[in-house]
Amino acid sequence: MSDIPLDRIHIRGLLVRCIVGINDDERENKQDVRLGVTLHADLRKAGASDNIDDTVNYKGIKQALFKMVEASDYFLIERLADEAARVCLQDKRVRRVDVVVDKPGALRFAESVAVEITRYQEG
Repeated sequence: MSDIPLDRIHIRGLLVRCIVGINDDERENKQDVRLGVTLHADLRKAGASDNIDDTVNYKGIKQALFKMVEASDYFLIERLADEAARVCLQDKRVRRVDVVVDKPGALRFAESVAVEITRYQEG
């Protein structure tokens, strides 16, 4: 990894519906999950050029996340987070990604349960 600090693009509060969980009702009914994604990349070229082709296509990443999550049927939000990270790292400009998957109402008396993971571009 380069010694240059990476810049960050945040996608916050992305609301998606999917099958996720281990209980019978969670396997039958789609639930709301909220994704937070931080894409770490070198954005200096885009900052200098003001050209969309020089930055991470975060609209495309958002669309790919929606497609993956809405079609998923994982048992664990840990797996959902890992797959979301994989989607984000398909853009080779993204050197690192932090993903938070927040599942409202997962525990009684708790607002939500969330997992946060960090993954890196290989190579």
